[in-house]
Amino acid sequence: MQILSKEPLKETAEESAPRGRGRPRDEVARSRILDAALLTLEDLGFASATCDAIAERAGASKATIYRWWPNKSAVMLEALREAVAQEIPFPNTGDLHQDIRLQLHNFRKLLASSRGCAVKAFVAAAQNDPEAAEAFRSVWVAPRRAAATGTLETYRGTSMRPDVNLDLVLDFMYGPFYYRLLTGLAPLTSDYVDELANLVLASITQ
Repeated sequence: MQILSKEPLKETAEESAPRGRGRPRDEVARSRILDAALLTLEDLGFASATCDAIAERAGASKATIYRWWPNKSAVMLEALREAVAQEIPFPNTGDLHQDIRLQLHNFRKLLASSRGCAVKAFVAAAQNDPEAAEAFRSVWVAPRRAAATGTLETYRGTSMRPDVNLDLVLDFMYGPFYYRLLTGLAPLTSDYVDELANLVLASITQ
């Protein structure tokens, strides 16, 4: 995504013109909307952010946003997911132990950052808002799990046991983070993440 000024932009005639079904997205307008969505999310928080605010900041119409995303949850989560994917993609070092440890520590750092506050807000909203819950599953969780699965599959039968259920592995990796976020049982410390990594690796390695 390009870096976007916090000043609202004006929508171009090309971006505001109607498009036929199936026409490819204008990638410039899409990138600008995603940048605006991320800035709006960080400035206002999930509860206060609106598609109107995103549209104004992006210099796009609200109709343009709704043509590409069904609601504010979807556009903001896609913006957050793309930013995180660029900054901390799932590691692929060629070493399973290193990949697992790096990913768990990177996820802890994400949750402790300003963008982590947005993730926490979505988790909280998803408990009572079906729209936010569906967007969280389809826009945030599913693509990130697919990327992780693709990397972990490369270790199957070598450093990872061939019979490992990767869906359960990913639940095991991320479930403790979300549990502690929701319950406030204890902080997500670096030592806690090291212990979690040890348990995950002990359960899947040859």
